[in-house]
Amino acid sequence: MLTFEEKLAIIETFPELERVNVSLGRVNFQFKESISDKKNVVYHLHPNGNGFIYAGLLPDYRTDDKGMVNIRNFSADELKQIIKASIASLSAVKLSAEEEAIIGENPEERWINEENLQLLLVNEDDFWNIYYGLNLEETFATYEEAEIFLVEEGFRRKKDK
Repeated sequence: MLTFEEKLAIIETFPELERVNVSLGRVNFQFKESISDKKNVVYHLHPNGNGFIYAGLLPDYRTDDKGMVNIRNFSADELKQIIKASIASLSAVKLSAEEEAIIGENPEERWINEENLQLLLVNEDDFWNIYYGLNLEETFATYEEAEIFLVEEGFRRKKDK
């Protein structure tokens, strides 16, 4: 188990997080650029080594009812990985020029599976198209058909928009 000081040193390597001291020696780290109401990425990091990371939008973590994961027994690599993923999940979606060309003004959704593969579902000319990167993977006549396909393939709607 990492000590409080070791966890603090790792967390402080993320310049996008701002330290906020709270009661009883605990520390929060906030992501002020969050597109969500959630600002605390690190919540109540305690001098005894206990603490929580927000992972409510991450499919690979079991969370409590507030979307938090206890990090008491995390390794350094696990801690870095979950913080990086948490920040990404709370960040605005930045589209590449190619994605913007595909999406244009059309309604779109991002879907993700447990391996963090992302698919883009776009409503174009009365069809629902599924893209993997720039490649058109599937086309459906209705949203419901596309949704059934995505769920059957192990994907779920990404909530971080």
